[in-house]
Amino acid sequence: MAGGAGAAGVFLPGISPRKPMRNWLLAAAVAALYLLHQDVWFWDSARPLVFGFLPIGLFYHGVYSLAVAGLMWALVRYAWPAHLEAQLEAGDAADEEPPEEART
Repeated sequence: MAGGAGAAGVFLPGISPRKPMRNWLLAAAVAALYLLHQDVWFWDSARPLVFGFLPIGLFYHGVYSLAVAGLMWALVRYAWPAHLEAQLEAGDAADEEPPEEART
């Protein structure tokens, strides 16, 4: 696993120099999708119909939902705090008692 230097020059496992920029981009994407969810431009009309039967507002929210699902995948894939999960798993393993035959 790659590592990098933190703000104070301390080595942080799992932190690459590109990760802070990626986190800012993901945060900006969350903010952009939050703002795009407030679709005031389609409130007053059901026209035009997409594919001849689907109101534009419903189509917009369908596409919006796919975009949010993609963003959630990206957040889990690239911004998941795996180092915290590893610390928790390491702590759980240390707290477990050895098997009965190992204690004798």
